[in-house]
Amino acid sequence: MKLTRRNFMSSAAAVGAAFTIVPSHVLGGTKHIAPSEKLNIAAIGSGGQGFSNINACSKENIVALCDVDYARAAKTFEKYPNAKRFKDFRVMLDKMDKDIDAVIVATPDHTHAVAAMKSMKMGKHVYCQKPLTHTVYEARKLTETAREMGVATQMGNQGHSDKGCRRIKEWIADGAIGDVREVHCWTNRPVWPQGILRPTDTPPVPKDLDWDLWLGPAPVRPYNPAYLPFNWRAWYDFGCGALGDMACHIMDAAYMSLDLKYPTSVQASRGEQVTEMWKRVENNETYPNASVVHYSFPARGKMPPVKVHWYDGGILPEIPEELGSRGLGGSGTIFVGDKGKIMSFTYGNDPMLLPRSLHKSYKQPEPTIKRIKGSHEQNWIDACKGGDPACSNFDYSGPFTEMVVMGNFAIRMPGKLLKWDGPNMKVTNNEAANALVHKEYRKGWTL
Repeated sequence: MKLTRRNFMSSAAAVGAAFTIVPSHVLGGTKHIAPSEKLNIAAIGSGGQGFSNINACSKENIVALCDVDYARAAKTFEKYPNAKRFKDFRVMLDKMDKDIDAVIVATPDHTHAVAAMKSMKMGKHVYCQKPLTHTVYEARKLTETAREMGVATQMGNQGHSDKGCRRIKEWIADGAIGDVREVHCWTNRPVWPQGILRPTDTPPVPKDLDWDLWLGPAPVRPYNPAYLPFNWRAWYDFGCGALGDMACHIMDAAYMSLDLKYPTSVQASRGEQVTEMWKRVENNETYPNASVVHYSFPARGKMPPVKVHWYDGGILPEIPEELGSRGLGGSGTIFVGDKGKIMSFTYGNDPMLLPRSLHKSYKQPEPTIKRIKGSHEQNWIDACKGGDPACSNFDYSGPFTEMVVMGNFAIRMPGKLLKWDGPNMKVTNNEAANALVHKEYRKGWTL
């Protein structure tokens, strides 16, 4: 073929185009975002914890902000004035579908699943605060949908990006304390009122708050400041109590290091709910002021069966004699092995071997688990742009959340040993407990 200037230029242009970074929407969806291209991120829940998550993603494009309470989100609105504002995340996602690559979900627990599910079904990458969901069923469905849609996901248990959990897993794999047969996890939560009844007064709804949207899939009830902006964690309809708030941080090192998945049984005891004239009043509204939960896990490969114990509301495990007069602190974990113990704090951070002589004499193994560079949110952003899956993606954090929130079955049925069939999400010896595996959604809200 005779080479002319025209066909030479056409050929050169075609070759050049092959090496051009093409915007994600041209490639057919948010699953194909070039590393050099900024994500278009929307947030559902823009005040409170959402403000922190959004700021950690500020080098990307913050294109939309949704919050049912504009007063609560005012600080975020001011910082990102070009982002479009919404109160209903369903409207935001439908109107801005083509303009959104990824979504941050930082709402109260009861709306995590419906917001994350709609986002993923629309092909959006999702960063969702902990606990991932309100119920076991929701966690299973989010895990399955994330896998089906091929989107990048991350649960907001930020300690999972730190080195502490990895170091503990490496120590246990190295046999530093021998076989682990007991784990004790504790927290100083709740730091909000629990063990209380529903308020009876009905003050007016603040002008900037859409109370109906805040309720979302939960049953209708009158507005009361007893629920907002933070105390919703106490209420069965909205939160997951102290266990749901902190276990996704505190139990993370144990779940990761011991290859835990489904427990075979769970049992709990709890503090008094409500007393009136020295009589206990039945409370079907809030979690108790204190609780202890016992999980039993079967053998996993070469690891023996292990029991994991949870304590909250001021109840603590026995202080290891190796600590001497030193206290346990506000929250943490103790691994009890055949040859020694490991103690760490809230996020698996600052782990130490006990006795202290073991910590001093122990030869640290070479790191075998990849360390995370940057923030927990950046780890998710990198995954959205084609990097390795985020460290707490839903394949990890979904089953972890199932294990955590099923402890609330036992808290609501104290003193009963509940046997659990994890693969089938079923309590095998108590039909009443199975009603807590999932929940009914209010009309207009679906998973």
